[in-house]
Amino acid sequence: MNLEFFIAKRLISAKQHKSSISAPIIKIAIVAISIGVIMMLVAFATGIGLQQKIREKMSAFTGHVTISSYDNNNSQVSLMPVSINQDFYPEFDSVDGIEHVQATAYLGGVIRTETDFEGIIVKGIGTDYNWDYFEEFLVEGELPDVSGSLNDEVLISKYTAKRMGLEVGDKVPTYFLRDETSRTPLIRGFVVKGIYNSGFLDFDELYMLADIRHVQRINRWEKDQVGNFEVFLKDFSKVEEKGQEIYENTGSFLDTRTIKQQYYSIFEWLSLFDFNIALIIGIMILVAGINMITALLVLILERTQMIGILKALGSSDWSIRKIFLYNAGYLILLGLFWGNLIGLGLLFAQKYLKLIPLNPETYYVTEAPVYIGWEYILGVNLGTLLLCMLMLLIPSYIITRISPVRAMKFD
Repeated sequence: MNLEFFIAKRLISAKQHKSSISAPIIKIAIVAISIGVIMMLVAFATGIGLQQKIREKMSAFTGHVTISSYDNNNSQVSLMPVSINQDFYPEFDSVDGIEHVQATAYLGGVIRTETDFEGIIVKGIGTDYNWDYFEEFLVEGELPDVSGSLNDEVLISKYTAKRMGLEVGDKVPTYFLRDETSRTPLIRGFVVKGIYNSGFLDFDELYMLADIRHVQRINRWEKDQVGNFEVFLKDFSKVEEKGQEIYENTGSFLDTRTIKQQYYSIFEWLSLFDFNIALIIGIMILVAGINMITALLVLILERTQMIGILKALGSSDWSIRKIFLYNAGYLILLGLFWGNLIGLGLLFAQKYLKLIPLNPETYYVTEAPVYIGWEYILGVNLGTLLLCMLMLLIPSYIITRISPVRAMKFD
């Protein structure tokens, strides 16, 4: 074993010499592995990062699972109220993995100023509302306070504020119709307490957040009636499984819909990233493997005489093959080192400096999100090393076909 390592080390030193025929090819192989690792790390980090970021933004507006009356018929507004006195509220103890449950209500309205008007959906929220996501979205002002007495504070999007020329502290005259037969609208004079920007235009152009008691009063609901319940899970990957469990543990008059069911097309689009990541990984490993095979074959060809001498001295075919595989392994590790150094450097730069912007109308985010997880970093490195080494076993078999007599005459 020590002799094999010693010979492999000598091969490494020799291939670095300028006169070595294999030196340029070896360098190309190392560069190919480095580029492959960089591409795989970027594909994983940006693909997973974009999926998570979009999922988080959507969840901020709708929760992971929505529980409402069947009479709402998948409407964006709350048509029929639901009693807040439910076994699953405020704690959903009958299903494991539930992180939070909050009661909300939706009401359609129109914001009107002296120069313009805009249709919006008022999302009524209460003291149980989880503000964690909107604290990140907040760009101006403060979050509305719904913990005390009823007030007129609302949170509007940057998109709506820009279109309507509104700023923090401005009054927002909003018109509502109680039902389809009403001819005289109700007017509420809200005040802009804060402005948010999620970057998700599909939601930003719709939602204004206000105290749920306003929605209850306008709809003439009782204090214990709400529009729906939004359920947040601890593990989003189980959303379909937990969605079914939640459905089975709610009353027969209540309907449940997961966020994937509500926004099927968006999640289908997100699932394409998994295919893209797999495709990039396959191509990069194939390219790196082919380059390493080429380098190994050239190295074997260049060291044919040495192989013949080792065979003449009694070395087995496998021991000689291991010499070249050790050398190839070192080259792969060298490529992995530079690939990780450059790749992770780029990812951390994007994560903290946000160098690459994106069009939110297309990607729903303002910059390329990055997820850095040691699980996929380790997987990329180990997978590349193992697959490349396995691919090199076949070309190394050529060593067994080399005759010691002919090899020592080879020039």
